Amino acid sequence: MRKAIRLLGIFLVLQGVSGAIDHLAVQPFFGAVLNLFNRLVIPRVDFLAGYELFANLTLAVLGGVVVATAEWVRPS
Repeated sequence: MRKAIRLLGIFLVLQGVSGAIDHLAVQPFFGAVLNLFNRLVIPRVDFLAGYELFANLTLAVLGGVVVATAEWVRPS
C-alpha cells in the first residue's frame, strides 16, 4: 500500500512540474498524461482561473508531501 501511495505522490509531483513548465513554455514529453490537471481540473474550478502556475506548483508540493508521508509512516 505504501508503494501505491508513493507512486501517486510521484505522479502528482510530475503533473505539477509538468503543468508549470507547460504554463511557462511548451511541454513536449508526455503532455497528454502529465497535463491532465491543466486540462481537466483548472478550467472547471473558477477560483483557479488566473492562478494556473500557483495551482501547478501547489500540486507538486502536495505530491511531495504525499511521498514524504508514505516514507515516514510505518505500517502497523
